Amino acid sequence: MEVPAMRPTADALFGRENEMAFLHDRIDVLSRQGGAVLVHGEPGIGKTALLEEAARHTALRRSRVLTTVGVESETLLPFSGLHQLVFPFRALIDDLPDTERDALRAALGITDAPVPDLYLVALASLNLLARAAAGAPLLLVVDDVHWLDGASAEVISFLSRRLESEPILLLAALRDGYPTRLTRTDVADLAVGPLSAEASALLLDRRAPGLARVARQQLLKEAAGNPLALTELATDTSGRETISPDAPWTPMSRRLQDAFTARLRTLPDATRHILLTAACDDSPSLTEILRVASLDLAAPATAADLAPAVSARLTEVSDDAVRFRHPLMRSAIRQAAPAARRRQVHAALARCLPAGSDRRTWHEAAATVQADARLADRLEAAADRAHRRGGAADSVFALEQAARLSSEPGRRVERLLKAADQAVDTGQQHLLTRLLDAATPWATTPQQRARIQWIKGGLEDGMRDASEGTALLTRLVRTVMAEGDHDLAVRILWSAALRCFWSEPGDAARRDIVALADALPFPDDDPRILAILAYAQPVTSGRRVLTQLRRAAGRTAGDAQADRLVGSAAVLVGDFELAAELSEVSVPGLRAHGRLGLLARALGAQAWSGAQLARLDSTIPVAEEASRLARETGQTFLHGINVATEARTAALQGRYDSAMELAARAERIGLPVAARPVLATAQIARGVAAMGAGRYDEAHAHLLRMHDPADPAHQPALRCYALIELVDAAVHSGDTRRARSVIEEMEAAARRTPSPALHSGLRYARAVLADDTEAEELFAGALDGCGRPFDRARVQLAYGQWLRRQRRVTDARTHLRAARDAFDALGTVPWSERARRELLASGETSRRREPDARDRLTPQELQIARMAAEGLTNREIGQRLYLSHRTVSTHLHRVFPKLGITSRAELTSVFPPTG
Repeated sequence: MEVPAMRPTADALFGRENEMAFLHDRIDVLSRQGGAVLVHGEPGIGKTALLEEAARHTALRRSRVLTTVGVESETLLPFSGLHQLVFPFRALIDDLPDTERDALRAALGITDAPVPDLYLVALASLNLLARAAAGAPLLLVVDDVHWLDGASAEVISFLSRRLESEPILLLAALRDGYPTRLTRTDVADLAVGPLSAEASALLLDRRAPGLARVARQQLLKEAAGNPLALTELATDTSGRETISPDAPWTPMSRRLQDAFTARLRTLPDATRHILLTAACDDSPSLTEILRVASLDLAAPATAADLAPAVSARLTEVSDDAVRFRHPLMRSAIRQAAPAARRRQVHAALARCLPAGSDRRTWHEAAATVQADARLADRLEAAADRAHRRGGAADSVFALEQAARLSSEPGRRVERLLKAADQAVDTGQQHLLTRLLDAATPWATTPQQRARIQWIKGGLEDGMRDASEGTALLTRLVRTVMAEGDHDLAVRILWSAALRCFWSEPGDAARRDIVALADALPFPDDDPRILAILAYAQPVTSGRRVLTQLRRAAGRTAGDAQADRLVGSAAVLVGDFELAAELSEVSVPGLRAHGRLGLLARALGAQAWSGAQLARLDSTIPVAEEASRLARETGQTFLHGINVATEARTAALQGRYDSAMELAARAERIGLPVAARPVLATAQIARGVAAMGAGRYDEAHAHLLRMHDPADPAHQPALRCYALIELVDAAVHSGDTRRARSVIEEMEAAARRTPSPALHSGLRYARAVLADDTEAEELFAGALDGCGRPFDRARVQLAYGQWLRRQRRVTDARTHLRAARDAFDALGTVPWSERARRELLASGETSRRREPDARDRLTPQELQIARMAAEGLTNREIGQRLYLSHRTVSTHLHRVFPKLGITSRAELTSVFPPTG
């Protein structure tokens, strides 16, 4: 068969026409639309060559290209990868808002200040790059993203989700099999697979035209379409007739490393030494590498000594920087050198670096085998500095090395536990496991062993931990309290209380947590204590918590974290107005400091409360943002409950299919670990959706699950706040027996707590389930005691239905009209339609509810439009939502035609001021 002629631009790009066309298409529209692409494949498959081709194509279009490369090094600095991307634009940093400017200057080491929060650095980077791209589009190239320092990787991941409206394209290359934050995002995916047989043959013939036929066939078979294998193994086997069929099979990366090593042996001794120095150095500076290499050579090393490595295609040198042509070359060179030789190079590197610098400390550590208490102390100090700069992963690494060099077992285990505690913030389970496994043999005290179990449960609030759970944590609290460390004790006790929310440890465990909270020397209105009580015993401690909540809220004004805790406690005890209020109050402070993990929790509490109150206009965008941020910050089960809340708002709007799909997605997240609040909220959403669609038997079955202690959807607090839905479904299904049993339980609970939501639900239930002789008085009492619009409207609907059955049509119409109007205002379409049907049955027709123009907006568009209507500028909106002002502008331009308006000034007619 005739093979068509191919005209590649470079050897490694044989057969890559489709991949290049994909990248060229993204680059050609860069002035109108940005985004991110994850280029991934096996080692040597041609990812770097594709990035280089993309950079070349971008430069031809007069756009700017910035690159950063992850380096497999033991001496990474926080934000070192980000530094390469944003430092060229450092002159623009002073134009950023003060908080962003200070955060970015601290991250880049321009100032010696602690980094407030990594996500604030990310927002600052986004706005800086957006400013830089205003003059000409930008291509950001990140090679070997899996080897970036942890802080830079987080920022790159953040950027990748927010570039669509910017003239910025991010291309990141990832080696298959390596974890990275980018794989969890919705970026475009470009998988780079093996070359075709025809392309492989053409490439091999170009690289080794004289290769014997048998050797050529064997090499094509073994390379299996890997371009680097074809080029490097062709060089390695050039002139040989065959490749031994008896040679043991080794992984491709090993074969390639062997090929690089074989070429290394042909180089002069001085060149090999310089290459090893470059492979061990965490800086590409040619000047530094030559200065260090000279320490162990008979004559000073020069650039000419590196020329053989350039000729052998191992390295490139430009602008005082040494760059390995492939990451495998760096690792091959290091692995080929004896361990003692590598330590010698690290020692030389340390001698050439400034005294007291963290780089010097880390190279000294890499050069040291024996315990060294002073060096371990310096490493721990370096870890503390890295942590202050926002480099959690780098701090963990330094602490791990400090533990290795610790001479005293006690110091070793404490450093490992400190590293593990910080590793929880990285979200990397494998790293946490490694540190705890290392600490376990040295943990000799009960307190240390208990701390290991506590830290192990730090990821996902202990939901993936099969340890003793709350019992172990409460024992640890007692030990820590006895040692006088009350702040650590309350942190651990809060972990135990959270497990009472996500799982069911039993009444004894809950009582134990409350007893310990009472024993801690903190005021009764301390937000931490109130949150612990609310999460551990939401009913039994309900009266205490509700009594103190308002007082605590007044005392914590301005403390975003304290407000968040009080708002979260209010959810559990059923004061949803206060919960929504305080959660919303905490949001600006959490945003300002970039605390996105806590922000996701605050927004989640605000959304759950808002859904309970049917404040759909404000709740829908909050729930969407809470869900997105929980996913971005790696809080899987929080993401699940927020998705379930989105399902509930969809059901309240009458979007039944969407509600069921979202509920199913939430259940897939929560079911494997029986995350009770996720499953409970999903059941509420399903029940509301089924009831809105008129499937009352199905709705009844869904809602009853929450009240079965054997069901994983049983959550002691949340089940108290879906009584109206349960009774409504029971009455319409004609089966009220089990609902009455649940109400009896709730009546007993209500005697112990003044929970507003619980009592509101019970007043509704008493009226709806009463016989005709008592119903009217109970309906009147329910209306008198109900100030929440949605609950009140539901009482009015039920009251109107009862009055119509009593043939009191005129009275019925009064309540049904009020219910209809309230439901229309709230946007709860299923209830609006029910009220209209009841009015029609009473002989009165209703004008059809016209869809609100706001219903056409996406959740994020709705959120941006409301903020713009309040008078916020695009820049202020961007700062709140962690978007660039250009992205905000793009959203608003989509919003105007959907709302039928033409200017920002008209937004106030659609979103009138509240309050």
